[in-house]
Amino acid sequence: MAIQLPPLITSPNAILIGVDQQKKSEWSSRDSIEECIELARTANITVTNTLIQRRERPATRTYLGTGKLDELAVELELNDYDIILTDDELLPNQHKYLEKTFNKKVIDRSALILDIFANRAHTYEAQLQVELAQLEYMLPRLTGLWTHLSRQSGGIGTRGPGEKQLEVDKRQVRHRIGLLKKDIEKVRQHRSLTREKRQTTPVPVAALIGYTNAGKSTLMHALSQAEVLIEDKLFATLDPTTRQIVLPNNELMLLTDTVGFIQKLPHQLISAFKSTLEELQFADLLIHVVDASDVKIKEKINTTEKLLKELKLEQKPRILVLNKIDLVPANHRRALQDRFLDYPIVVGISAAKKFQIPALLAQVEQLFGQNHVIQVFHVPYNRMDIVSLIHSKGRVISENYTDEFASIEVDINKIIADKIMGLLGK
Repeated sequence: MAIQLPPLITSPNAILIGVDQQKKSEWSSRDSIEECIELARTANITVTNTLIQRRERPATRTYLGTGKLDELAVELELNDYDIILTDDELLPNQHKYLEKTFNKKVIDRSALILDIFANRAHTYEAQLQVELAQLEYMLPRLTGLWTHLSRQSGGIGTRGPGEKQLEVDKRQVRHRIGLLKKDIEKVRQHRSLTREKRQTTPVPVAALIGYTNAGKSTLMHALSQAEVLIEDKLFATLDPTTRQIVLPNNELMLLTDTVGFIQKLPHQLISAFKSTLEELQFADLLIHVVDASDVKIKEKINTTEKLLKELKLEQKPRILVLNKIDLVPANHRRALQDRFLDYPIVVGISAAKKFQIPALLAQVEQLFGQNHVIQVFHVPYNRMDIVSLIHSKGRVISENYTDEFASIEVDINKIIADKIMGLLGK
């Protein structure tokens, strides 16, 4: 007689609770809840019920008010939930209260995002950054949290630092945070050296930015044929990837794919990923990719713009790319593009179907090419390699040789001219 084995649990079961603060915001409570459900799916959590309370602000100690807490207690008694998930980042005392009261594992939105990052961090740098963000998130929550989590078997919210971290005290965690910051600084310095080496062959640099799951990695693949992870999940890729792109005029460009943005992005992540986001600061052009078929397209654009402002990058030249334009009815596409007339350049494409990719590259080429200047370089004779570089990158107007240097007047792209001046130490 065959033994009937119990079915395997493929993902934990959760009830999602949240507070509708009724603020006049472009993001409604429903939008936030739907996005949190998608985040849970990405983390392999199945949300089977939601419980939302309308109130001015979350209760300081309990998150939900008394009446909703009673409803939650009844719901937990009637149904077997593994996790209580909250749509907001909880204060340490709120987290402790909910876990102690309901004897359930409680995960807030920030811990959920941190867990997704931990699961998808593959490079050494990304793993360092995620662990730092997790420990900085957990530090104020150590009291009472480790005791509860030590009864769990790892999983969501604990992946990354590892179970051995459950026994450490605050002093040890602070020590670990200090070590991680030093290691990240070393990686940042290495990245800086790599960037300097790239400058020896100065080419324009563009960076892909945008809300998570907008199709940046798909666009990177379409432009470069790079083998990058493409997946219909939030934060499918974390690690910045740089590839060489050939523009229609056969000039080269470097393109970097960066981590996606999201509303309510934990501040610990922005801080920890600062070295990665430095790539945006050194880009000459930002290619802002959005999902043209998304009903919240404007709100997601604004979220990205807000984060760019926090990073002091709002003045960077940029192109707005309406990806997945093939999913928008043809008679609505012009009206959609007209919504973004405040952007200097707007291009509708389908990265997956490679529709209008040449048009995008033409716009990039035009933007890089419109800033040509007449530049005079004074090149010392010990840097004759730069003379040949100037000849290859611009149209030489005149060339004179003195006792000290070669004086070359050239019509050249200003971006490349600035990079060559950097090589000359000027």
